[in-house]
Amino acid sequence: MPYDVTRTTLHGMTHIPPPAEELRLLDFELRQLDARRAQLLARRAWLIATLQSARPPRPAPLAPPRPEASAPRVQNVLLVLGGVLLTIAAMAFTLVSWGQMGIAGRALVLGGVTAAVLAAPVPLLKRGLRSTAESVAGLGLALTALDAYALHEVALADVDGTGYTAAAAAALAALWVTYGLLPRTSELRLPVPAALVAAQLPLLLWAVAADAGWYGFAAALLVTAGFDTGVALRVPAKSVRVTAAITAYGMGSWGVLTAGSLSWTATGPSAAARAAALLILAAGISLAAAWRTERHAVGLALASGLVTVAALGGVGRSVVPDAWTVPVYLACGIALLGAVRIGRLPEAVRRGLARSSGVVQGLAVLWTLPVVAVTLLGPVTWVEQVWSGAPSDTRAAVTADAPWPPDAETVPLVLAAVAVVLVLAMRDAVWRPRALTGVLVLAWATVLVLPVVLELPYVVGLLLLGATTAGALAAAVALRPSRPAKGIPEATEDEATPVAPSAPTAPTSPFPTPQPTATALALALLTSLTLAFLSLPTQAATLAVLATLTALFAAAASWKPQLAPVAAPAALAYATALACATGAAADWQPQYTALLVLAVPVAAALLAVRLGDSKATVPVEVTGAVAGLLAIGLAVGDPPMLALVLALCGVITAGTAIRPDRSPLAHASAALFVLATWVRLAAWDVEIPEAYTLPVTVPALLVGALRRRRDPQASSWTAYGPGLAATLVPSLVAAWGDPHWTRPLLLGLAALSVTLLGAGYNLQAPLLLGGSVLTLDALHELAPYLVQVTDALPRWVPPALAGLVLLALGATYERRIRDVRRVREVLGKMN
Repeated sequence: MPYDVTRTTLHGMTHIPPPAEELRLLDFELRQLDARRAQLLARRAWLIATLQSARPPRPAPLAPPRPEASAPRVQNVLLVLGGVLLTIAAMAFTLVSWGQMGIAGRALVLGGVTAAVLAAPVPLLKRGLRSTAESVAGLGLALTALDAYALHEVALADVDGTGYTAAAAAALAALWVTYGLLPRTSELRLPVPAALVAAQLPLLLWAVAADAGWYGFAAALLVTAGFDTGVALRVPAKSVRVTAAITAYGMGSWGVLTAGSLSWTATGPSAAARAAALLILAAGISLAAAWRTERHAVGLALASGLVTVAALGGVGRSVVPDAWTVPVYLACGIALLGAVRIGRLPEAVRRGLARSSGVVQGLAVLWTLPVVAVTLLGPVTWVEQVWSGAPSDTRAAVTADAPWPPDAETVPLVLAAVAVVLVLAMRDAVWRPRALTGVLVLAWATVLVLPVVLELPYVVGLLLLGATTAGALAAAVALRPSRPAKGIPEATEDEATPVAPSAPTAPTSPFPTPQPTATALALALLTSLTLAFLSLPTQAATLAVLATLTALFAAAASWKPQLAPVAAPAALAYATALACATGAAADWQPQYTALLVLAVPVAAALLAVRLGDSKATVPVEVTGAVAGLLAIGLAVGDPPMLALVLALCGVITAGTAIRPDRSPLAHASAALFVLATWVRLAAWDVEIPEAYTLPVTVPALLVGALRRRRDPQASSWTAYGPGLAATLVPSLVAAWGDPHWTRPLLLGLAALSVTLLGAGYNLQAPLLLGGSVLTLDALHELAPYLVQVTDALPRWVPPALAGLVLLALGATYERRIRDVRRVREVLGKMN
């Protein structure tokens, strides 16, 4: 009960608790109030959460729109637009309203406006309005250009426009740079770059005005580019350096292209020397820039080297025949490697010069590719003219249906020179394997094109190509594969070779290291193909070349097992071609040549057994299979010979299937034997289907029996089903259309025997197949009599019999179901 203090007067009895007891009661009441308050607050929080969850979610407050342009950017745009509009207005005034004022008014307006605009940036800069000052300064620079135009129109109209423009551009450049360097306007960033842009025009326009020709025009461009380069290298202001670099690259590229065109089209030493002087000037400018800078030093040195080669090569080209043009440029490019040995040159410059030499050599090699391509692919056309007669020389044999590239006499020299450079220059452990690969390819290409370029006799060309093939195979046998050196990615085995201190080297290479062995083998294959096609004009050459190639690749495969995956199939392929060529040379018909070709699959099968698990096993077997298919194709026109070839292929396949890892080939062997039997039967005009099906059934049943012996749990459908169906089903189809009694009788006896065997051995497949065929065969034999009985009976008898059968089945339904289940269980217990 709540605390209550009762007091009484003197007239009544009053109970007043002692102070200690009253304090205890007060504390108890306060604790009760605190507990109740906590309970009510918890209930209130739960109710608020429930109401909030029932309300739909309020959308998140939208963020304030983000400004798409900052205030400084808006300011700059407005200032630029204002300056452009004022410039347009000034142009309109100068061009349109100029003639309406007198000379004094004109001078007063032009001078006053220009001076005021040029002076306006000073107070603007003092107030901190830099962007506005830049815009006003730009307007002032534009007004000075309009002043120059107005001066020409009023006072100097008779002066040549081009010359006046050149002088005006020089004056404006000087005025603008002076204005930009004044103490009070030096903070402006626009005047000096604008003066630099204006400085591009004086020399160029003076050359045009003075009719200096293309040489003077190119000289003006290059001198201007040199001036820009000096400014870019010496001026510290970033805006000026960027502008100078852009103008230097632009004017320099224009000048180099003009001078290069003059050098290429020069008709004599004098003109070539003048163009070379211009190119040397450009190269000097680029080299000086490369020397002074580090960021683009390699690219600038590369450009300098290329321009130097163009200059010196142009002079040499003007005094030599056209065929020696590329060798002259190549010699100049190779000479650049001498500069690489100069120790005082910065490393970046040396690297750039070395790369320029590499570019020149690469372009020279590209120039030789048409000749190499014609030499490689030209002999293919002899496929259509086999044994038509030997050509007059090697070039005639190569270019039977292909044009010969002009000025190709020096192609072998170019290839050999680049190969020698690779041998002498590449001493770095990282790049040595690549250099060795390049040397192999270049040496091979040199020997390949040499007899064609020199127009050597046809037989000599064949001998050289054969020697090239043998040499490439010998190199593939002798070379060892590259392996990464310790600490150097993809280096060769010789890690101890020192690197010349003056040669530019790279610590690593991003490209995979080519294998010289694989390269030599690939070159041998390419050369052998060219040699094989080139030998087709004469019979003797074809037989000799194919025999030689077969022996060479077989020897390479036996000497170095690592080459066998490629060399062994190549030997088999050339042996196949040799067999075909031998048969054709002996005037054999194709079906008899097929027997000779079958020697290749036999050799492939024997070789595969010897190789075992080698990587060359599968390629050898595939090549043998292709040769077998070729033999089958050759024998298609003669069915008896085709049957023999198929049987021999089956024998080869069966011999291969004896190996445990090739046991699945037994199916292919059986198929080949069956096909051989069928082809032979067709050649004998045999039309009895059993003659075609029994050769399939007998091997299939034997295989099934072996399968059941090894695996007693194997299903009879898997073991015997295919073999039995192969004969029973076609014979049943033939029996239904056979008017005689012999086939149905024999088929019935065979089906009865199969059914009895299935029942005796509890085999499901023979029981069902034999029983089904026996039933259908019996129905076929009884069909005439059933037809006669049906015709003799009244029309109502068949429906009545059907009704009786259905009634009997319905009356004994449950018992029939039990019988069916019992039969199913019996059959299920059979295999």
